[in-house]
Amino acid sequence: MTADTKPIRVLLVDDHQLLTDSLARLLAAEPDIEVMGVGGSVADAKLLARERMDVVLMDYRLPDGTGAEATRAIKARWPTARVVMLTAVNDDETVLESIQAGADGYLTKDRAVDDVVATVRSARAGETLLPRSVIIGIAQRVASARDRQPERPPIEALTARELQVLQSLAEGLATPDICERLFISRNTLRTHVQNIMMKLHVHSKLEAVTVGLRNRIIDPPRADDRLY
Repeated sequence: MTADTKPIRVLLVDDHQLLTDSLARLLAAEPDIEVMGVGGSVADAKLLARERMDVVLMDYRLPDGTGAEATRAIKARWPTARVVMLTAVNDDETVLESIQAGADGYLTKDRAVDDVVATVRSARAGETLLPRSVIIGIAQRVASARDRQPERPPIEALTARELQVLQSLAEGLATPDICERLFISRNTLRTHVQNIMMKLHVHSKLEAVTVGLRNRIIDPPRADDRLY
């Protein structure tokens, strides 16, 4: 990390102290990462979120509520913060609720110690952190639940290029793969994603995918699609 580069500020929210202690030690050992707080409840998360953070690792099940509730509060205050759900719960309903709350990714606790440093850096870079198999499962759930969704503000039509970007996100492609597929730069992709999120009234790329699928403006990914 150069002298003029700011460290990635990370907030940990989990009521399992042994896990948070381990993750905090791993993250604090990295020169480009700063652990700015550790909490164990929704209340803690809201209190700690008074300070700016870049990435939040958020447990789903907390003593006084869910990580989805805490995520909504954090995203309302810091829209650019990246929230990664850190949980032992691995089902489509939990993931979908977290995404609708504004979560940007999902990391299971059995992989947390091994993957936490890479996850934090990828989250800060704006990557979508969700296994392709889970995206497919979410697409199926969204497709079957379209009629039960709450009312949302009218969405503005996407351009042809924005539709291509959103479709690529739905297929689980990472930033370099989308840029290669569409022959665009990272900065151009970032601009397209920002425009998509604004038009769809969402707070994350994953939520944009669910809204796109719900409104049938993109096609759901298929399990047999070729990965790029």
